Amino acid sequence: MFRADALADLPWLEHGFGTRLSPGWPGVNSFVGERLATAKQVHSNHVLRVRTSGPQGEGDALISDEPGVGLTIRTADCLPILIADPRNRAIAAVHAGWRGVVSEIASKAVEAMTREFGSRPQDLVVAIGPAIGPCCFEVGPEVAAQFRLSGRTKVDLIETACRQLGRNGVSLRQISASGLCSYCDSELFESYRRDREAAGRMISMIAISEPGVEGA
Repeated sequence: MFRADALADLPWLEHGFGTRLSPGWPGVNSFVGERLATAKQVHSNHVLRVRTSGPQGEGDALISDEPGVGLTIRTADCLPILIADPRNRAIAAVHAGWRGVVSEIASKAVEAMTREFGSRPQDLVVAIGPAIGPCCFEVGPEVAAQFRLSGRTKVDLIETACRQLGRNGVSLRQISASGLCSYCDSELFESYRRDREAAGRMISMIAISEPGVEGA
């Protein structure tokens, strides 16, 4: 399980990016199954506000300002994006495959945090976990056209998502990316493109610690 250095500097947060070597995550510390929020991921730009744990319906981003509820997403090549607002103590977990990146799901999550919690883009801390890199994400002409590219080419999902967030007022200095490619490292990461139906899913989680819990 990986932690992002930028988010680790916020003591009121619990967070982590799962790997194929952390099957029990996030059932650790104070966060167990019944305290996690999940979504039925459908490669959309639909953002769900979370007020309590459990299934939240269809969507690909979860946002909350509720302490003690872990927002979780599952990936196996798609971008896992965790966002924190230190000023208002609000959080988001975003699942962004190529369809989600095209429909700007990360930007939609920022807009929802602004609308629901008064978050300011310039205050946010954004961490992007292991995902398929431009070294391995080759697409055909139809998908390339969605990124305003032509022919068979390689696409950089992280760079595209960062540009989109930039248009929403989130600067590059606010974003940290692991730079680890899920396709390249078969020992550490799940990859649907590499393993197809045999691929598992990695869980990423972010939560606001409850008052009285260490780090809150």
